[in-house]
Amino acid sequence: MPVVRPFQGLRFTEAAGPLASNVAPPYDVISDSERAALAGQSDYNVVHLTLPEQEPDDRSKFVKYARSASRLQQWRTSGHLAPEARPAFYRYAQTFSIPGYSERLERTSLIALIKTEPYEKGVVLPHEQTFPKHKEDRLRILEATRAHLECIYGLYEDSGECQDAVNSAPHDLVADVTTSDGVRHVLQAITHPDSVVGIEQMLADKKVWIADGHHRYETACTFRAQLGERDGLVAEDFMMMALGSMADPGLVLLPTHRMLKRMPGTVEELKAKLAAHFDLSPLPNGELMAAIEAVEREGGRAFGAALPGGEGLVARVRNLTQLGTLVEGDASKRLKELDVTLLHEIIFGQLLGLTGHDFFDYTRDPAEAVAAVDNGSPAAFLMNPPTVADMKDIALGGEKMPQKSTFYYPKILSGLVLWSLNDF
Repeated sequence: MPVVRPFQGLRFTEAAGPLASNVAPPYDVISDSERAALAGQSDYNVVHLTLPEQEPDDRSKFVKYARSASRLQQWRTSGHLAPEARPAFYRYAQTFSIPGYSERLERTSLIALIKTEPYEKGVVLPHEQTFPKHKEDRLRILEATRAHLECIYGLYEDSGECQDAVNSAPHDLVADVTTSDGVRHVLQAITHPDSVVGIEQMLADKKVWIADGHHRYETACTFRAQLGERDGLVAEDFMMMALGSMADPGLVLLPTHRMLKRMPGTVEELKAKLAAHFDLSPLPNGELMAAIEAVEREGGRAFGAALPGGEGLVARVRNLTQLGTLVEGDASKRLKELDVTLLHEIIFGQLLGLTGHDFFDYTRDPAEAVAAVDNGSPAAFLMNPPTVADMKDIALGGEKMPQKSTFYYPKILSGLVLWSLNDF
């Protein structure tokens, strides 16, 4: 079962300027233009560490990682980053609205060190596929800085008692910042010995599902394995993780829509192919998302196909069980019947003959998907997200969803707290 520990977090001091100028989304959701804008906000924005840039006179592609390590040390020496006075857990509350809705929600988690474990031990469970290229980049950062610069997100099963213990523990406010997307991030340090021990004990019998950060988790496991056998626990055994309860009413999963760069055949041919397995209803592109959400609430399954000309299709699955059997391979029934599986395996692969990941782009915003079609994309496919139960059960079965199957919202903010292995 998971080993969790408080830690001396590294946090920006007043010398670094306003915290809002120094925080950023996780490295893997930042575009090049967004990275440039964030870096321009402050010389101490965390992207200078998490996404170091290649300079024209760099003699090696690895120089940028050394630059990140050098900056981290300089910021500590100059007092722009400073460690917590004593080890702490951090209660992390995010208050937000789902894009397109006005209701405010709150999601809370506990930022702690967690001992990395190989997946086969069944302590920490993955649900999504990863790619070697992304892991190599994160490993270079970790090796150079000997620090976990960002926090990944994990979930545990809980009827509410763990989350209640975290919320009721004595705490000190250490950060309160609202980002440009309207999300308020509040970080509170929990240092009282009784609370720390109690939280450790309550989490000791839990499994942890990785919600966000598979590449960074697997990188941390590789980093530890490179060290070889050691007596007792060492710094390399641990990484930062925000641990949240599956029972949290603020836990939100958003869908990830696909915008096609190319599509074989005509729209009429697409309709004919879809009609083999779906009941089709024409609808303006802007109304597709609400329509497929309504189908899901009724217990059905549907996709929205935004098409040129302003009118798209609601494609409602005619027979889910039968459609799932057409997915090749020995995956479980639950995995075969996921929206993302049906979209990629049936619609893209079997009906359109499109495979791989090079023929589409991703977006979480249905309006952006529709706009892409208005601006020349041949089609965009809108879908509903999987459920937390889907993620949990598929991971328990030792299976993995396709890449970008889940998008937990909001993302864990980078720059609120960092951790150096040298402070273990």
